[in-house]
Amino acid sequence: MSGQKPSLKSGASSQSRFQVAVVTEASSTTPASASTDGSRAQDESKGRSRVVGFLDSGALGSAMDIGLPPDVSHEPDTTKSDSISLHSTGTGHTHISDSHSNTYYMRTFGHNTIDAVPNIEFYRQTAAPFGEKLTRPSLSELHDELDKEPFEDGLANGEEPSAAEEAAALAAKEGKGGTVKFGWIKGVLIRCMLNIWGVMLFIRMSWIVGQAGIGLTIAIILMATLVTTITGLSTSAIATNGFVRGGGAYYLISRSLGPEFGGSIGLIFAFANAVAVAMYVVGFAETVVEMLNDVDALMTDELNDIRIVGTLTVILLLGISVAGMEWEAKAQIVLLVILLGAIVNYFLGSFMPTEHKEPKGFFGYHTAILLENLVPDFRDEETFFSVFAIFFPAATGILAGANISGDLTDPQSAIPKGTLLAILITGLTYVAIAISAGSCIVRDATGDVNDTVSDTVNCTDAACTLGYDFSICKEGGCQYGLMNDFQVMSLVSGFGPLITAGIFSATLSSALASLVSAPKVFQALCKDNIYPGLSVFAKGYGKNNEPLRGYVLTFAIGLAFILIAELNIIAPIISNFFLASYALINFSVFHASMANSPGWRPSFKYYNMWVSLAGAILCCVVMFVINWWAALVTLLIILALYIYVSYKKPDVNWGSSTQALIYNQALTHCLNLTGVEDHVKNFRPQCLVLAGYPNARPALLQLVHSFTKNIGLMVCGHVKTVSRRPNFKEVLQDHARCQRWLNKKRIKAFYTPVFSDNLRHGAQLLLQAVGLGRLKPNTLVMGFKNNWSDGDMRDVEIYINAIHDAFDLQFGVAILRLQEGLDISHIQGQDELLSSQEKPPIGTKEVVISVSLTKDPDSDSCPSKTTSNQSSPLIGRGGSSILNTKSPLSLTDQRLLESSQQFKKKQGKGTIDVWWLFDDGGLTLLIPYLLTNRSKWGDCRIRVFIGGKINRIDHDRRVMATLLSRFRIDFSDINVLGDINTKPKKHNKLTFKELIEPYRLKEDDMEQEAAERLKAQEPWRITDNELELYKAKTNRQIRLNELLKEHSSTAKLIVMSMPLARKGTVSSALYMCWLETLSKDLPPLLLVRGNHQSVLTFYS
Repeated sequence: MSGQKPSLKSGASSQSRFQVAVVTEASSTTPASASTDGSRAQDESKGRSRVVGFLDSGALGSAMDIGLPPDVSHEPDTTKSDSISLHSTGTGHTHISDSHSNTYYMRTFGHNTIDAVPNIEFYRQTAAPFGEKLTRPSLSELHDELDKEPFEDGLANGEEPSAAEEAAALAAKEGKGGTVKFGWIKGVLIRCMLNIWGVMLFIRMSWIVGQAGIGLTIAIILMATLVTTITGLSTSAIATNGFVRGGGAYYLISRSLGPEFGGSIGLIFAFANAVAVAMYVVGFAETVVEMLNDVDALMTDELNDIRIVGTLTVILLLGISVAGMEWEAKAQIVLLVILLGAIVNYFLGSFMPTEHKEPKGFFGYHTAILLENLVPDFRDEETFFSVFAIFFPAATGILAGANISGDLTDPQSAIPKGTLLAILITGLTYVAIAISAGSCIVRDATGDVNDTVSDTVNCTDAACTLGYDFSICKEGGCQYGLMNDFQVMSLVSGFGPLITAGIFSATLSSALASLVSAPKVFQALCKDNIYPGLSVFAKGYGKNNEPLRGYVLTFAIGLAFILIAELNIIAPIISNFFLASYALINFSVFHASMANSPGWRPSFKYYNMWVSLAGAILCCVVMFVINWWAALVTLLIILALYIYVSYKKPDVNWGSSTQALIYNQALTHCLNLTGVEDHVKNFRPQCLVLAGYPNARPALLQLVHSFTKNIGLMVCGHVKTVSRRPNFKEVLQDHARCQRWLNKKRIKAFYTPVFSDNLRHGAQLLLQAVGLGRLKPNTLVMGFKNNWSDGDMRDVEIYINAIHDAFDLQFGVAILRLQEGLDISHIQGQDELLSSQEKPPIGTKEVVISVSLTKDPDSDSCPSKTTSNQSSPLIGRGGSSILNTKSPLSLTDQRLLESSQQFKKKQGKGTIDVWWLFDDGGLTLLIPYLLTNRSKWGDCRIRVFIGGKINRIDHDRRVMATLLSRFRIDFSDINVLGDINTKPKKHNKLTFKELIEPYRLKEDDMEQEAAERLKAQEPWRITDNELELYKAKTNRQIRLNELLKEHSSTAKLIVMSMPLARKGTVSSALYMCWLETLSKDLPPLLLVRGNHQSVLTFYS
């Protein structure tokens, strides 16, 4: 598109709701008048929504299709106007204007509004085929005022690409070379059949029939098929519950159960496939070496020949795999044809008995042989379960198609159809071969043509009825028959070498499938970055994104095990690895159904959660039946990997059923709790902490977290005081950032912001609304307002009234004071609340500049646009253009930073001094007890200070000791203070007098009416009457501060009963002065006042 975009000519000027620019694909020049109109319209619509249509005439059909006269040149459909009509400009062009006409009603619905019609592209997680990912209009774009934020240039939401754009995108894709995708037959059915029809079909099936008999062999096949069928149904359910990407079993499990299960099973599943390559290749090599040995053509010795042949074979397979999926698929088809030929060859041969085969036990179909072989004849200490363990690996391989899910055209359709049909066909084949072999081959034969029935021999077995006497075989030593000859199928077949070719085909196809599966699964695992060190294997190459590095790694693992050439020990572990993945797939379906998440709605309906659970249990049982120690090893490896991934906590969110079930359980428990009355034994402090942004007051958060972690609820309340209309969009962004920060710091708390005009109203909202049922705060925790005397006293009024509101709502209240202060937001540059998505791009410098503005401990303290007086770190990018040095901190700020981290570290030996002066229900005592149970505070001992009479100190101490022992609270000392009511020192009284002087009303120095008016305007002022009335209480606060300095100046923490002020009687200034006087120049002090409901009990 060149030239200036022509503007919509409208009679509505700048007052119209939308300015709509219509762009034609055909014309590259624009009339001058249109250009002028365009520039004017752009000026007029500055800051408003601007929507561009990209549709050319070809995209909408001929002019007659939309009702245009044939002599009028057609301009594209206007995608985003409230109403549309046509008018001529006199230049030969017809423009669309913003008023109704008959053509408006004939246009495609959804192309005349900003609101978008439903579109599949909106639900994709990856980019659309023709370019950038389409997104629907956001709620803000539809709902906010027009002058808020203009739309970005580009494809409008809900707008279709033009025909030219689609053609260009298609041409680019074709030029690049389209990826190779497989249908359900080539991609799933053939792969699964080849993997299930393993070497077991030709060299072990006859032996199993000889041991277990036809009846139990069919039972073994059906049991194995039952496990694989249930797993197939579960796989189908998961595969049809949304778009399936590459990764096979790992992808299905991880997206269902989460990264912990997916990451652990994905790693061992990829490893199992890599080792399976070695197993199948060694099986092939052994067959080749046996043939070489028969013709006396060994290169060295048998073991080394196996290694040589195996190495050459795996190199050949690697070459086929690296050549691309298309070549690998062609090789699989060739191998399938050979395998099918071998199976057909066997069945044809079974109908063509010849006399020279009879001494070796093959007589053709006879009822006598069928009846004899119908029952089991276990030998050499074999049992039903040992034979089942040998057969079961032959039934595995059902995930061969799912493992290349990323290379399937339609995985949702292909995986269910291909997998289940492969299980059915292979199951029937195994049953047919079992019945066939059991009906035409006897268990034992000598191979000697002279062993015919004589009159002197009395035998009753099937061979006797057919003229042969193989009774000598009961003593052992026979080499033919079902029990003795593993190559008996070659004997039966019409053309023996074809069976050998089938064995080659079965082993090579399974090896090739595993060689492809392992890198694909491993690549998907590495892409998700579950194990950070393995991300190098995530890279793909070529049009099919082939994991070449994964191929090389799989080749190396396979080659290593081939060179060992002894796989008898590793084989059962590999079988158990596959079974563990089957068990987890089944469990995934059960878990997802149990979680009852609305997102669990597979289009494949033929599954049942209880059947899937039974399948998972069956898989676990089979694991132990096959090999109990291998099952234990498998479970231990999965457990170790699960614990590792859980500990690392990968930053992924796949909407797993684990999340859904946790939500379900949390909701159920919350509802159950609402029906249970609170009991004192179950009381726990549930704290609403007014901390602002979480990183603004770390000391406050760390202290509260110390006694609420794993015990009670902690909510970080943030009152955002705004003078203009609140920006709720920013609140949502801040909420996500702050919650991430809490999670990163491992602080178990919820962040809850509210907009309000002041702290009190915001606190009221939080006190009333925060919580869910019984999970509701019962204690308000605040920081002490250190600089209250320097600011507006109206802020003090708000602060004190927030405390009164908490008591009115039956909350306990705790106030923390550190002498250095709590708020570090004005110097906070080292711990910004930036998400990983908001970090500067690699290659740019990030410079943190500390900016000091006016500091207010109650102001907001984190990057946000909601307040103007806050401080925040500035994140600069590209340090060359911005000041790149951090201004040095003042000594005060250094102390503040050190103080803010004091509760994060271990406290060491010391005391927590509890000044339990007034009985508030026990909260003042409970909090220190909970603190001492933490490792950080474990070395601290509790000292209790109480008030008492000077003449009965010992008695009061004994009474308190008895109470504490009944509460089962350890203490190191009890101090009874008999001199609390002693008059304070004169200089301290003078200091208090100086403190309150600016806030006195001094009503005696003015007329009564003026005094009342001033008191109404400034209710925080202290009256003379109030001072006289509370003189004793004032002296007590001064005296308590003296005693605190005397007894607790070295304490790690002081927890003290907070003085109460009667609402409406004690002014906020006087109350603030009491708190200031009581808490100044002391170690960390926590003032606590419960709601006077018991939180401790000594009853069981």
